[in-house]
Amino acid sequence: MVENDSKSNLRTGFTTGSCASAAAKAAVVALFNESAVSEVEILLPVGKLQSFQVHRCTFVNKNKVTCSIIKDAGDDPDVTHGAEICATVSAHPSNENKVEVILKKGDGVGLVTKPGTGIEVGGPAVTRVPRRMITSSVLEAVQSNDKEFKGIIEVELSVPGGEKIAEKTTNARLGVLGGISILGSTGIVHPYSTASWRASVHVAIDVAATNKIEHLVLTTGTRSEEYSKKLLDLDDMAFVQVGIFSGHSMKRANMRGIKRVSHVGMIGKFAKLAKGYFVTHVAGNQVDVKFLSELAKNAGASQEVLTKLLTTTSGREFQEIALSNGLDSIYPVLCDLVCAKSVEFMGDSAGNLIIDAMCFDFEGNLLGSSSTSGSLPIMAKR
Repeated sequence: MVENDSKSNLRTGFTTGSCASAAAKAAVVALFNESAVSEVEILLPVGKLQSFQVHRCTFVNKNKVTCSIIKDAGDDPDVTHGAEICATVSAHPSNENKVEVILKKGDGVGLVTKPGTGIEVGGPAVTRVPRRMITSSVLEAVQSNDKEFKGIIEVELSVPGGEKIAEKTTNARLGVLGGISILGSTGIVHPYSTASWRASVHVAIDVAATNKIEHLVLTTGTRSEEYSKKLLDLDDMAFVQVGIFSGHSMKRANMRGIKRVSHVGMIGKFAKLAKGYFVTHVAGNQVDVKFLSELAKNAGASQEVLTKLLTTTSGREFQEIALSNGLDSIYPVLCDLVCAKSVEFMGDSAGNLIIDAMCFDFEGNLLGSSSTSGSLPIMAKR
């Protein structure tokens, strides 16, 4: 059962890690009791017991059971919402005086092919906390249903359609191939969680650094990434969609030894960065047209044009008026300010990092650029 988030009044949900743990435990219970299971309870990392309805419980043979849980992400726009998270469990007795849990990759679960994710290369894409959850849930089920069992419990995780779902994620860029990742640090999905968003950005930067990428492109989203890729001839792994976390991303990049970062975006985001807002949602959703109009005034805008600019309500509208009145020079200035405020934000560590800024229009044309190195990185058409 999902609950409302006390802060947002939106429904919370459960992570793929929670669903996988519940599915694995249900399969163990079914296997040892030789009967189907319709509901199972697990302990979440936050210390809360949570029950899950078992979607499917199938005996493959006498020693192998598959159980599944349908993921409910609550009101979070999670691409894995509605996915069937499956665990196929088999038991292999041995003379060892212990129970060992081994996780295996099934169809639809990603395979880790590059270092930096915190998961062993060649293993299934199951992060640290879900691994612990699955293992503890399985051991608890074994202990409760057959105290005498010693040996290996093999848990194969699979997600029907997982490879297709993964196409909507950045998994391939991180070297996770063939399916989704089993994730979650708390077991609970909070709607529009900025914490999980920031964590995913950190993982992308960590993977890039581990794979010797020295120049990162910090984009605001899909469009700005697409535009910058036409000019910057870099590995896909170098492009990180940081959204509102420009400041956190710079600091993480510096911490991981990255040598250069390029801020890439459009006028609305750059208007915030140029004022020193590096967690950009704190500046609100509105473009600061007064600030931008000051730049236009310094660029020689007439009073008539300034009056028009001050009544605009979007970055696109401001941009169209500015460009149609020959105010192209505001964009290099805007980029200069982004670089200057970035240096200010980084403080004593600013000298370790070359910082660029590239501002595009909504069709992908480069309007302005700047760099603390004095020159932009080599640009090459792909």
